[in-house]
Amino acid sequence: MARRIDGDLAQARRAFFEWGGAPVGQVPSTILQSWRRCRQLGLDAVRKPSIEPVDARRLREMRERHEKLWRLARAEIELLSHEAASTDSIVILTDADGWILDAEGNLGFLDKAGRVALMPGACWHESQVGTNAIGTAIHEQQGVEVRGGEHYLPAHRILSCSAAPVFEPYGQLVGVLDISGESSVSHAHAMGLVRLAVANIEHRYFEKGLPDCELLRVHRDPALLGTAREGLLAFRDGRLVAANRSGLDLFGLDRGELGRASYESLFAESVSRLHDEGMLQTRGGDMLAGHVDAPEKPRRARGGAPIQVTASARHDSAGRPIFDSRLDAELQRALRVLDAGMAVLVNGETGSGKEVFARELHRRGSRAGKPFVAVNCAALPESLIESELFGYEDGAFTGARKQGNPGLMRQADGGVLFLDEIGDMPLSLQPRLLRVLQERELTPLGGGKPVKLDFALVCATHCDLEEAIGEGRFRADLYYRISHHGVHLDALREHADLPALIAELWARIGRGKTLADDAMARLVGYDWPGNLRQLVSCLRTMDALGEPGVPLTERDLPGYLQKAPRGARLAPAADGGDAPAPGAMPVAGTDLDALAEAAMRAALKACDGNVSRAARRLGVSRSTLYRRLGKDVLQ
Repeated sequence: MARRIDGDLAQARRAFFEWGGAPVGQVPSTILQSWRRCRQLGLDAVRKPSIEPVDARRLREMRERHEKLWRLARAEIELLSHEAASTDSIVILTDADGWILDAEGNLGFLDKAGRVALMPGACWHESQVGTNAIGTAIHEQQGVEVRGGEHYLPAHRILSCSAAPVFEPYGQLVGVLDISGESSVSHAHAMGLVRLAVANIEHRYFEKGLPDCELLRVHRDPALLGTAREGLLAFRDGRLVAANRSGLDLFGLDRGELGRASYESLFAESVSRLHDEGMLQTRGGDMLAGHVDAPEKPRRARGGAPIQVTASARHDSAGRPIFDSRLDAELQRALRVLDAGMAVLVNGETGSGKEVFARELHRRGSRAGKPFVAVNCAALPESLIESELFGYEDGAFTGARKQGNPGLMRQADGGVLFLDEIGDMPLSLQPRLLRVLQERELTPLGGGKPVKLDFALVCATHCDLEEAIGEGRFRADLYYRISHHGVHLDALREHADLPALIAELWARIGRGKTLADDAMARLVGYDWPGNLRQLVSCLRTMDALGEPGVPLTERDLPGYLQKAPRGARLAPAADGGDAPAPGAMPVAGTDLDALAEAAMRAALKACDGNVSRAARRLGVSRSTLYRRLGKDVLQ
């Protein structure tokens, strides 16, 4: 049977590619339509694909740009990768343009896929590589399977791929999840697994609610409430502004209805019945079970309130962030600039603590008793940034709140305005922001009297803004307005003494539990692309898994650490009498010092005494080796 199907596909390819025919019925309509699009684009169906993955720096920037997608998808990728490893396949996450951010699974097939550039940093948009599950799913905005010779390019016939798009709550495509494997192997359940994983990812986007929205969690079957199959419908001022696939399916809607469908057009009763009885009748007569999450309101910071610290912060006993001497000096310099009325720009990778730095500036500064208002320019949908940032008057646009909205800039009056990920602000809004910063005066959307503003400005970005200026993505005049003083926060992999940092964090998080040598070596040797935020999350997970008196080993680490290459930064301590005894090691105080010194000696020995190479291997500076070991050891 399989041979006959392969023969039909070969005949369909000859009819289309050699004779210019239309093999209707011989291949799925989705595949045939994609072939036609690719031919119209002028793609050569017999050429060897030329796909050049981006370099490591560009890939890291892409991953940082899509950090939220990667974070919300991480659990599903890890789960699917175990399934993929046993079925000669891999699981792939891309952004909305088909750039591969992550690929995990069967090591043998990862290598084979790499020969056709199915690997992180490569673009698999349909316009680049022809018909394929990732690119065609982006175009179709729905799940797609492409098997063997259904791919446009012959080189890709080794692949059998199943992909589904990932949408954020407001209906914007943010990425694609894909399972790819050997075309010679049946992957009957791949599409079902991908769709279930995508439903879980999309469900996580709603976990913390949506700003100013009533979130209805409903389903015909009460047993499905609280699962990824529950319908999620978010209403703002009586308008459906966000929903998941299950919520749309309950009413036969598509994502084009978001922002247009009203509550009254969907439900026959007031939402109060759902509040009171847990039931609600639709216009179609169906009874839905569920409940309502109260609207998430932007909180105005109040004087004297504790500093809200993200997971990337380290705390002292008073609950404040701990900064080393170099960073503390940077804080003092930046504080003088900020208190003088000039703007501070903080640059650093995702998770490196940019918001923590900004909040500490606010706490130490002359405006400490006034509001601290943080705006994530990357997290707000583009359609909402202008209204949320600048505010609007009553009736400014369809769906506007009756009382209007003062906007986040006015909420920051007298205090500090923190514009996070300023590099992701849409180019169309940058001139208006520049004008407000220059004039310190704001006119809300819909007219009204101009309002004078008084706030200190701190901005943050993971982007190279000078590069963005060169590429036309960021205005030079706005850059000079927000960067009177610049601060760079190092990535965790650049930390001068990572073992000491991990020990300090574990002493605070681990509640007396111990780490074995192999676990510590893995933690120190990992590159930590998510920086301090990822490290703290990892340590908290280990603390939850650990038992008092039972050392945590590398088997207790998250899957991505267990699969990381050994010795990337620091080999396990093994330098004879200088190293701690194998087994449990409380990573604190002198025990950590002994481990660190043993690791340094081992690295020096492995590098034949070459200090520079040993420092690079350990991920520390040469001065750290001299300081910790002494010149006599290095002679």
